[in-house]
Amino acid sequence: MTKIDSQEKLRDIYGAPMEIAVSKCLPALDQHCKHFIELAPFAVISSADANGDADVSPRGDGPGFIKVLDDRTILMPDRPGNNRVDTLTNIIDNPKVGMLFFVPGVNETLRINGRAEIHTDPELLDLFADTPKPPITVVKVTIDEAFLHCAKSLMRSKLWDVNTQIDRKTLPTLGKMIKDQVAGDFEVGTQEQTDQYFAASIAERG
Repeated sequence: MTKIDSQEKLRDIYGAPMEIAVSKCLPALDQHCKHFIELAPFAVISSADANGDADVSPRGDGPGFIKVLDDRTILMPDRPGNNRVDTLTNIIDNPKVGMLFFVPGVNETLRINGRAEIHTDPELLDLFADTPKPPITVVKVTIDEAFLHCAKSLMRSKLWDVNTQIDRKTLPTLGKMIKDQVAGDFEVGTQEQTDQYFAASIAERG
């Protein structure tokens, strides 16, 4: 096996990046980036701890649940979960984060890299008063770069094609998979019961 262990070796294989791929990186949000965020009901955020150990977390709510404060700042609500708070603990040690925004039916994505802070300021929490439940904290991201990513990966995956969706029964329920993984002694419900549980949790806690 040949390990690629230097920038020079990597560029020998791939060559220089396309000019447009470099020039499209913006230091702040323009109107197209803002519109994309306003339409996005789903995003993922990557973070790493002080040792560089990485994590990525999915986030979702209604379209525009991540709010644009200004050209350089976005606000992401952090809602009740299982209290692992992996992203938040990482941000405290290492504020650098990356984000990827998805809009259903759109094959392009929006990428943002920046620096995050965790806030409980009432004025920031109040910006989410239009949602049924207030967030516990707000993750404030100061943008270093933002750019649109081409459609090829989602086109290859056919992510939005209903004909590629699997029957949920192809996989065991979440409870069954976790029970097998941890050799736990707890009751495992049906997929319908699992979905009802999470729907009730969202309604009650946000």
